[in-house]
Amino acid sequence: MTSTFPFKIAAAKAPADPARQFLILADVSGLDDYYKLFEEYGFGGDGPSWREHIETIIEEFQPELLENLEFAEDRDTFLVYADSPAAARDFMALVLPHFSDLGKLKKYFSQTDPDDFFA
Repeated sequence: MTSTFPFKIAAAKAPADPARQFLILADVSGLDDYYKLFEEYGFGGDGPSWREHIETIIEEFQPELLENLEFAEDRDTFLVYADSPAAARDFMALVLPHFSDLGKLKKYFSQTDPDDFFA
């Protein structure tokens, strides 16, 4: 199985909401090296900051995917629900190339403007 680090992905157990078939999460409070890298480039490094960057990546390459995702992050956790296996796969295909390791994330951040982000 291919690594999804720093994300964990799982099928929801008997979801009450059909739009929440899969959950994708990252415990950002436990990823100190990621947090430091976010801060180095002028970003917050918490769940809302992760969401903002991830949404930006998705908007750039496959904006229609956002219709299949429901974000539910908090300060310590990045969390998004996907409504289908295809949406979860597409999320990972778009986001993981940037977030799979610190070097790739650093390259992404070096091409961003902190003034374009709030978190």
